Amino acid sequence: MGLYREQVVPRFVDRACGAPGMDRWRAETTEGLRGRVVEIGFGSGLNLPHYPDEVDIIYAVEPAALARKRSEARAAACAASVEHIGLDGQAIGLPDDSCDAALCTFTLCTIEDPSRALAEIARVLKSGGNLHFLEHGLAPEPRVVSWQRRIEPLQRRVADGCHLTRDPLRMLADAGFEVTSSSQRYARGPKPWTYLTLGRAMSPSH
Repeated sequence: MGLYREQVVPRFVDRACGAPGMDRWRAETTEGLRGRVVEIGFGSGLNLPHYPDEVDIIYAVEPAALARKRSEARAAACAASVEHIGLDGQAIGLPDDSCDAALCTFTLCTIEDPSRALAEIARVLKSGGNLHFLEHGLAPEPRVVSWQRRIEPLQRRVADGCHLTRDPLRMLADAGFEVTSSSQRYARGPKPWTYLTLGRAMSPSH
């Protein structure tokens, strides 16, 4: 499983999450980021071309060595500096109140304990800081949800723990974040995998 996780999954994620048409979603998600940004689930740096010029430094959290290696060319072309600070979004190696904003894309679906990760993001964000997010998850149509539940056990095995039935907005609310803007719609592709939620959420008060 170690070889599969380190060599196969990062390539699969890079291809799936870098599919044609995803750039506009990433551009919309990163709009408005500035200053010091922590990104959990950094992957191979697919968001880097879309970071605004107002971002000074990106603190990247990513467990897969191959994904970090594949991000190097994108990081070299990015105006902001990229600093890899850890492997686990559930234990971010940054001081309290040290980031102006946070970013996660296609991460809350896979991370083992999303509530811990969101608590860590809240800890490192400055008061009033925003989490920008783009996630796939639970669809609104019962027929699609039925398929998501059927497929999810296999999905979790093949895609290193990725869930199809998590609800991003509920997870954020449960973690104390105030969702200030969001939109939900299907992207191109099979519905069980492509119901996307994009938005911003304000960090809980410290």
